Amino acid sequence: MFDLKTKVLENRLTKGEGVKGHTLPKKAKKKKVEEGLKEKMSNVQYNADSITVLEGLEAVRKRPGMYIGSVGTKGLNHLIYEIVDNAVDEHLAGFCTKISVTLNSDGSCSVRDNGRGIPVEMHKKGVSAERVVLSTLHAGGKFDNNAYKTSGGLHGVGSSVVNALSEWMQVKVYTGGKIYYDAYQRGIPTIELEQGLLPVIGKTKESGTEISFLPDGEIFEKTHFKAEWLRSRLHETAYLNPGLTIVYKNEMSGEEEEHVFHEPDGIIAYVKELNAGKEAVHEPIYYKGSQDGMEVEAAIQFVDAFEENILGFCNNIFTQEGGTHLAGFKTRFTTMINSYARELGILKEKDANFTGADTRNGMTAIVAVKHPDPIFEGQTKTKLASADASKTVAAITGDELQRFFDRNLETLKNVIACAEKSAKIRKAEEKAKTNMLTKSKFSFDSNGKLANCESRDAEKCEIFIVEGDSAGGSAKTARNRMYQAILPIRGKILNVEKASMDKVLANAEIKTMINAFGCGFSEGYGNDFDINKLRYNKIILMTDADVDGSHIDTLLLTFLYRFMPELIYNGHVYIAMPPLYKVVPKRGEEQYLFDDKELERYRKTHKGDFTLQRYKGLGEMDPEQLWETTLDPERRVLKQVEIEDARLASEVTEMLMGSDVLPRRQFIYEHANEAEIDA
Repeated sequence: MFDLKTKVLENRLTKGEGVKGHTLPKKAKKKKVEEGLKEKMSNVQYNADSITVLEGLEAVRKRPGMYIGSVGTKGLNHLIYEIVDNAVDEHLAGFCTKISVTLNSDGSCSVRDNGRGIPVEMHKKGVSAERVVLSTLHAGGKFDNNAYKTSGGLHGVGSSVVNALSEWMQVKVYTGGKIYYDAYQRGIPTIELEQGLLPVIGKTKESGTEISFLPDGEIFEKTHFKAEWLRSRLHETAYLNPGLTIVYKNEMSGEEEEHVFHEPDGIIAYVKELNAGKEAVHEPIYYKGSQDGMEVEAAIQFVDAFEENILGFCNNIFTQEGGTHLAGFKTRFTTMINSYARELGILKEKDANFTGADTRNGMTAIVAVKHPDPIFEGQTKTKLASADASKTVAAITGDELQRFFDRNLETLKNVIACAEKSAKIRKAEEKAKTNMLTKSKFSFDSNGKLANCESRDAEKCEIFIVEGDSAGGSAKTARNRMYQAILPIRGKILNVEKASMDKVLANAEIKTMINAFGCGFSEGYGNDFDINKLRYNKIILMTDADVDGSHIDTLLLTFLYRFMPELIYNGHVYIAMPPLYKVVPKRGEEQYLFDDKELERYRKTHKGDFTLQRYKGLGEMDPEQLWETTLDPERRVLKQVEIEDARLASEVTEMLMGSDVLPRRQFIYEHANEAEIDA
């Protein structure tokens, strides 16, 4: 679905939430709990033997999501990124100029670099350093600032995690005229060391490391790499490292291709690619500077369009959720444009300053920092948290852009003109919103659309966007009134990708959602979006499990992605997974099945007759069934909507939901057989 990636999240809400009619009376419940506790206490002893210690890489196999984010396609591809990032670190250190990445026909992946090679000498632990790196968490050369000045892999878990989650891994190290070899199965070494050192299998004049691995089918839901994501990521890496050549080969059956990525113009070429097909206002602005051991590089270009596209990177890693480096860049840029606008007399004394969104209207920018000791939020490194990055990026941006704008007055005027256009539209838009969104006839409290929850604690609250009044009626009856709000929508909402702003704002369903969420909205300009004002921690799309339901989901996601992308980036948007079937056997417990595959498995494994009920829509379920299957935090299945690749997401959304038919037709022809929901 326009490259918005989803993953299954189960049982994530607070336990113990009940609904009237679905819970035991308090006294009976208390008695039952007490009886249960007595029974457990009589059977279970908690002593030293109860403490489990996960040795070596066992912890990774037990909780893989902690290390790679998920066990779906995103986590699968992340294995390759971990190995590639290590090779890129060799490049950053000045020892690697070429990386080869191959998707092999047997489903494995090979990554080869021409760096120094993983050290193979004896480690103080009594074995080869390579064995320590590949089989021990938090072991690597990134902790020593003398070995790597900047690095993407700082936790020392990358290679060892990949090893733990692979059915097999083979390592060849080319160094000192020799080829050293090691092999593992599910993280356990299978090669016997010779006096603690790796065996030599040949001679060479080359240097570097080659790692091949096959993801473990016991861990991952599927083991087929997403080639499109990998190709995009490698090209992105080439843009960020102008001196690096990346050779990509795909040898998987039916997908064969080969690309060589080398971008000597670096992020300038990246910005131009992002703006391909759009009317540029000026040639890209590029600057680079360093301060306090940190290097900052940026490329900026404005286009004649109402949009904003800023991508941030730290040590070559795409910070999907932004962070301090982008905050520093945006704040400083806004201050500068307002200052110049007043200096040139474009903003008069009585005029209000341009907003941050105004100054970034039409901006495409790449902001890349090299940080010696970055702090990320989480192992998957989607958000930079280093406080010093904001200060350094702001300082270098201020100095370098001032130098540029003082010498290029026409470019400056063109940039300010974009801000003027945005401010003008924003003021008209605000007026329109005041007229359209605040009238009582559009208030959901008066028209009865929104059945709000009683709690005002946004962290605990969630809102279900429900298709139709019949499903809405059942949902309103079944829900937990304290924390669950229900918002029914009628029919298919407006496709915002094709619609003008006035049509978007005139659409009753969209206005109701904007009002319900409470956080404003944006389209890259006129931005009054404030995620801190969001009234619900979870926005859950709950539509029928059919084609129409999927279409409504797509329209809703298009709206959220274009007007409130932060909701997706910050993990607030989910898709409910209602069951498709209910099976009632003559003997045994009834079951809900979510798709045809589950039904097929049930038929194969279940002996005896059973009654099959198919739900055409949520409206066919009574309140109790809807609670059990779709609303109950203890039993439901949700998919969290994520964006894997910002550039691809924007491109594919525009193509699939836009007005141009030919590219969409071509895309459907090429990808029809791949259609699936990726969980």
